[in-house]
Amino acid sequence: MCGIVGYVGSKDAYPILIKGLHRLEYRGYDSAGIALINPAGKLNVYKSKGKVTELEHFVEDKDISGTIGIAHTRWATHGEPNDVNAHPHYSENGSIALIHNGIIENYGVLKAMLAEKGYTFRSETDTEVLVQFIEYLHTENRCTLFEAVQAALNQVIGAYAIAVLDRTNNDEIIAARKSSPLVVGIGEGEYFLASDATPIVEYVKDVVYLNDGEIAVINRHKPLKVVNLNNIESKIDIRKLEMNISELEKGGYPHFMLKEIFEQPRTITDCIRGRINVKGTNVVLSGILDNKERFLNARRIIFVACGTSWHAGLIGEYLFEDLCGIEVKVEYASEFRYRNPVIHSDDVVIAISQSGETADTLAAIELAKSKGAFVYGICNVVGSSIARATHSGTYIHVGPEIGVASTKAFTGQVTVLVMMAMMLAKMKGLIDEEKYREVLRGLIAMPDNIKEVLDQHEHIQSVASIFTYARNFLYLGRGCNYPTAMEGALKLKEISYIHAEGCPAAEMKHGTIALIDQEMPTIVIATNGSVYEKTISNIQEIKARGGKVIVVVTEGDCIVAEMADYCIWIPKTAECITPLLSSIPLQLFAYYIAVNKGRNVDQPRNLAKSVTVE
Repeated sequence: MCGIVGYVGSKDAYPILIKGLHRLEYRGYDSAGIALINPAGKLNVYKSKGKVTELEHFVEDKDISGTIGIAHTRWATHGEPNDVNAHPHYSENGSIALIHNGIIENYGVLKAMLAEKGYTFRSETDTEVLVQFIEYLHTENRCTLFEAVQAALNQVIGAYAIAVLDRTNNDEIIAARKSSPLVVGIGEGEYFLASDATPIVEYVKDVVYLNDGEIAVINRHKPLKVVNLNNIESKIDIRKLEMNISELEKGGYPHFMLKEIFEQPRTITDCIRGRINVKGTNVVLSGILDNKERFLNARRIIFVACGTSWHAGLIGEYLFEDLCGIEVKVEYASEFRYRNPVIHSDDVVIAISQSGETADTLAAIELAKSKGAFVYGICNVVGSSIARATHSGTYIHVGPEIGVASTKAFTGQVTVLVMMAMMLAKMKGLIDEEKYREVLRGLIAMPDNIKEVLDQHEHIQSVASIFTYARNFLYLGRGCNYPTAMEGALKLKEISYIHAEGCPAAEMKHGTIALIDQEMPTIVIATNGSVYEKTISNIQEIKARGGKVIVVVTEGDCIVAEMADYCIWIPKTAECITPLLSSIPLQLFAYYIAVNKGRNVDQPRNLAKSVTVE
């Protein structure tokens, strides 16, 4: 992985491809490259370790002419990040170039076979093996490039999204996908190709999302053709892009992450719009209503997710067990898929993913479907793989999230989970009207309440400046704010590279308290609620051992404020939706510490936005 962009048409390809690579930088990468076929039919491949700007410098004196090309940002899987391992890779005869997201699992076997036939390899990558294999089949079988790609992919094991050029045909790009996303943009006499819609949104509105096992023949002079690996032509489903170019700009903020943190009053409004009525007396999600019997008769609910989405699932566990009286399990998708989990046909599996492309979550969905379970998706990207693979679902509608560390997507996921739990609790007759309306009105008021928290950004920034020195942090919470504490710790780790641990406040006594000293700051979520007094006791235990304590408390609370070293206040709201408020200061705190440490906030090292490999 990580980012793919392609173009064929009447315009110069290079400016479009480079701008597309810049648009894809949010996904995280360590090298970049480009392949162009010039008007004379020469294939030019340029690539370099580092950022896209370094690639631009590298090609300043090179031939970048041509109206067809492919480009790539790479997040290393096979082989270290360097110029040689960067994509595109080209065949031994210099005719074919290929870019690739994913992992070819049987590349070792293919490489050994090709070596026996005299092929040599420049890089350590599985991708170069694939392009050499395509060249071998192309030459050996004397077939078209499309036929060679199709034959190669029928023998490949693994995941891929690929785009392939042949210098002998400067009108055509061959693209294919399996378990890694690809979208084709359709213009007037031109086509665009990308791993997601962000690089092409300013050029086209009509797009086709390729399905697993499909190959696209993209020819500037012909209509788009899509076939599967068995050469059966697929019906082309043209969709409209639901994205605005302004959403991909920083809008005056120094980083996308800060912009997205401050967007949350709007994104929560967008998430609940049309789902909760103005008076806050009813919530309707069409995905739940259309599958009412499945949810009412569910034996269990199983959440499958990774990273931040897994933390959202943990909050969902509290909500669904407490409000709906149903057994809930929360599973790491990466572990779930490699066990032999007991799944019943009357289970409901809820898959959560911001991108809708998370490879482990997609595999978990297929496993659950194979066992007969009903699978429901919660994701952000319209038309994504998870949205298409699940039986039904709900979009969070928070707009493109460019910062690698998730912020507005997390609160959007939690908001959807709250609405789902409230709707199911009402259908089952397990919630009284007063509590039902309290929570719904709390969601309606949430955008204004989040604004109140964001108004404290200067105070949070000053607290962060005091603790920038710290090498370790402990985050504590109880009840539905325990997952929020874990999410806060993850944010700090992701963007500041400071070690942080989140755990239930009561569990601190079972080992973690040994770490407490004056150099180990602790952040405690101590909002009003059913476990408030217990959390106070945990704070006292930390203070008794000389620990520094930063607390997130309900406004007006004087008891905890007197104990703590520093306080951040949030407005009072229904207990089950406090994670939506308590997560905001933790996001800001992590952001300001990372900025103070000079980190690349939007593109932290070693991380990718959309994890499309295991």
